[in-house]
Amino acid sequence: MRPSVVFLVCVMGCAGVVLFEGGFRFNATASMPRGFYQLVPGQAVVIEHGALVSFCLEDATFTPLALERGYLRPGSCPGGLQPLLKVVAGLPGDEVSLATDGIRINGQLQPESQAHSQDSSGRPLPLALRSGRIPQGMALILSSGHPGGFDGRYFGLVPLTSLQLVKPVQLFDTGEK
Repeated sequence: MRPSVVFLVCVMGCAGVVLFEGGFRFNATASMPRGFYQLVPGQAVVIEHGALVSFCLEDATFTPLALERGYLRPGSCPGGLQPLLKVVAGLPGDEVSLATDGIRINGQLQPESQAHSQDSSGRPLPLALRSGRIPQGMALILSSGHPGGFDGRYFGLVPLTSLQLVKPVQLFDTGEK
């Protein structure tokens, strides 16, 4: 390789490390608008409905499935996956109802929230989410209006303590079809 190419690769690698350490993340998936996001520092941040969050999928039942099927890429989470970027749809005390037309939270239908029994390759999908009241310490996380997102429809509720608030920095699309 030519020295100028090696230098450029080194500079880009160093810039990537600096940005990652600064809390910047890049989303290239269709389940959220593509672009750069930044983690919001602070542990006392209040998580509200509609908040953008990043978290690691912790359930050992779903981490191997997500990796094997390519739903998520390898990454820095303890289970070996990349962190997910999603929207907080339900919080403790909210009533979740499942129906063929999608998920309702406190009676309000969530956009593009129908659960599918198979993925795009025809493989069966787990359906861990159940109707009922969200218990203390848990949250329902969904993709941003994306019908094919791997989210709480399939892996269920996640601990509130696992959520890290994020803010969009530079988006390249709105995520709309």
